[in-house]
Amino acid sequence: MTFDVESIDPDAWNDLLSNADGATPFHLAEALDVFAEHANAELDRLVAYKGQEPVGLFPVFTIQRGPVTAAFSPPPDLKISYLGPVSLNTAKLKQRRRERRNQRFVDACLDWVDDEHAPKFTTLLTTPAYADVRPFEWRDYELTPRHTYVVDLDRDPDDLLAAFSGDARRNITDDYAVDYDIVEGGHAAIEHVVEQVVARHDAQGESYPIDASFPRRLYDALPDGVVRPYVCRVDDEFVGGTINLEYGGTGVCWVGGAKPDVDLPVNDLADWRYCVDAMDRGVTRYDLAGANNPRLSTYKAKFAPDLRTYYRIQKGTWSMNAASKLYQRLR
Repeated sequence: MTFDVESIDPDAWNDLLSNADGATPFHLAEALDVFAEHANAELDRLVAYKGQEPVGLFPVFTIQRGPVTAAFSPPPDLKISYLGPVSLNTAKLKQRRRERRNQRFVDACLDWVDDEHAPKFTTLLTTPAYADVRPFEWRDYELTPRHTYVVDLDRDPDDLLAAFSGDARRNITDDYAVDYDIVEGGHAAIEHVVEQVVARHDAQGESYPIDASFPRRLYDALPDGVVRPYVCRVDDEFVGGTINLEYGGTGVCWVGGAKPDVDLPVNDLADWRYCVDAMDRGVTRYDLAGANNPRLSTYKAKFAPDLRTYYRIQKGTWSMNAASKLYQRLR
């Protein structure tokens, strides 16, 4: 059976997303609208149907300037960790039917994009929960495995702390000679976190692709509790923090974690405070990211995470780097 594909409105999208396998906060309709605005891209919220039954969701952004069209999920240079396809209604399917449905879902969406936009190149970042990427490989897409760390929060806080490395436990439980607070904030917290990250990159001679206007816009557009900035203050002065995202029982460490200019393990303390608060909210997983960077992985691994794989998927004439540069010129 051929699956039908259509682009749907935001309300219908979020209704379906609430039942999707492994959907992330980046998949929310409000987030997709912000991405499209900042990327100056056309957004299609694709849903595939088997008869009347929705079987999967696939957000796709296209950018066209003259004869050049590119398809992205997510758009580049917005620090979006994951996007790509998510499946619906697979829990009761046996393996053979699940695989066949996934292949037809992917084929139908890619055919729709080819027919509507005919992109010269396509780049995707899947979620860690989307494990069967073979349909893309079978259509001659290039697959590159990537990695992240996910901490299991579905346990008692004392058990989680006991699983951390010795230095992480000491950093979290030691007494310090300074007065500090870890608090959840709003716009001001976002400004401080992003400014610190940008300054850290500048000091290393590197650029950073976003400024505070982007996460501020997400904070305002998304439902309450999805964007959660956590900051550490010493003597009521900002010294560090992170901007985390929450959806569907998963927290995602998104922006922040820059090395602070203070003799205090700010990032350990902020991550621990987030974990404890998130547990109280019913969050069961904390995606720490950082597993693709040798230096960061040494730090992240001390929080007893599981290593998870996701994929960068590409097809076309240009590499991801070249596509990103071309995209910047087209903007």
